[in-house]
Amino acid sequence: MTIPAAAANAYSMLQKISPNPQQNSLVKTALSPQGEGQSFGAMLEGAMEKFVAQGHASDLKAQQLAAGKGDLIDVVTAVSDSEVALQTLVSVRDKMISAYEDIMKMPI
Repeated sequence: MTIPAAAANAYSMLQKISPNPQQNSLVKTALSPQGEGQSFGAMLEGAMEKFVAQGHASDLKAQQLAAGKGDLIDVVTAVSDSEVALQTLVSVRDKMISAYEDIMKMPI
């Protein structure tokens, strides 16, 4: 997968797991003049909840396939979606750690 395609997939997954479709843009939420919208922590919490729910759905589809009641295409699609969501989550975590380290390096 090329880098632009991976970035597009990551952005697409972030929009799918965003808890509030009206506030999908981090920039719009961060620049909200009167503190409108949700906090960054609330957005991350909602994204984590949806990520966990997606993992459970993927597991359920795999169990259904093992029981002979599922479709292989559904399982592959669910696992692929979970993989992209995990990659997005790891990328966000890495950026947060990098930002924290940059802040800690600032002189007081």
